[in-house]
Amino acid sequence: MKKIVLRLVIEDEKSKRKAMKAIAGVEGVESVAVDMKERKITVIGEADPVYLTVKLRKFGFTELLSVGPAKEEKKPEAEKKEEKKEQKKSDPPPVVYLNPSSYPPYPYTVVTEDYNPNSCTIC
Repeated sequence: MKKIVLRLVIEDEKSKRKAMKAIAGVEGVESVAVDMKERKITVIGEADPVYLTVKLRKFGFTELLSVGPAKEEKKPEAEKKEEKKEQKKSDPPPVVYLNPSSYPPYPYTVVTEDYNPNSCTIC
């Protein structure tokens, strides 16, 4: 189970109902809670956070704030200490860099010397 927190700019109750109905229809959503004061929607379930964000964009500006576990199970303190030691010893995750010259592909034109505007294009 994941807890997904989204920020959605909505002003009235009608938009709130429509947004909740749209999210509740997504496969994997267990529960939906809306906080109108902070303009946050909290979704609990196995739904895709990016799909939820895209689905809510038709109602207004939508921003994905956080994705995390729904409830953290309480573990004995001895296990927590062991996990912290193991986390410190593990290697940091690899960093992936994109080559800026290859993305996005820029359009280009090819000019040839034998260009003849009077030639037949069908042949």
